[in-house]
Amino acid sequence: MSTVDLTGQVALVTGGAGGIGAAVVRRLAKLGARVAVLDLDAAGAQRIASAVSGIAITGDVTDPETMPAVVEQVEKEFGRLDVVHLNAGIGGGQAGVDDALDVGRYRKLVGVNVDHVVYGLCAAVPALRRQGGGKIVITASLAGLAAMPADPLYTLTKHAVVGYARAAGKALAADGIVVAALCPGFVDTLLLGAAKEEFVAVEFPLLTPSDIADALQVVLAEAEAGQAWIIQAGGRASAYEFRGVPGVGGQMPPDVVLGRV
Repeated sequence: MSTVDLTGQVALVTGGAGGIGAAVVRRLAKLGARVAVLDLDAAGAQRIASAVSGIAITGDVTDPETMPAVVEQVEKEFGRLDVVHLNAGIGGGQAGVDDALDVGRYRKLVGVNVDHVVYGLCAAVPALRRQGGGKIVITASLAGLAAMPADPLYTLTKHAVVGYARAAGKALAADGIVVAALCPGFVDTLLLGAAKEEFVAVEFPLLTPSDIADALQVVLAEAEAGQAWIIQAGGRASAYEFRGVPGVGGQMPPDVVLGRV
């Protein structure tokens, strides 16, 4: 596995009280970082933060005022911010393909999976610029790269996150800020819910939160601007290769539009 030394650096993890977030918090601390743990679960965040001598912050990531306040608190506590893992996420819980749409649940899904990523990145960028650069990793999903008919709304949010990471990564590269999306397969966390029994029944291999922490470590060490990284059970994290999109008459759009110049 690629190694990365975070000694002297400060990291912020959203959704850090359990599952993937908790595993990542522990890994970042092991790599030398001082870690701030943000979660709506105050007790869970405090438990994980205490275990790594970090700080716990309670907040609702769907509130546009939360992430700026959190970044300000982290800088006040530690004096800097270098690594941000925008990890908080929830499942769709409904099909979203008929007139039975529960608008409240839909808005919550988009709030956590999409809005929080935008709020978090926008809040973090000024702090990272003050350090001359940094890294932002967004937890997406393989559902951000391929259709998942069992949960179209979740697929929608993760496609949005991957697209945002790709574009934001290119936009921020000149600032020394690397933005990347991490796209795991199915992970054995509470997000699976009752579906876990079906995976177990057919002996489908599931990733563990520790596997995602391994993948994050690789991404921190190797990712380039705007990449999406995939990880499947039993494999190593690797950068996903996107195909180019032809423009009018089979020509690609000008480089200036694509952000290459």
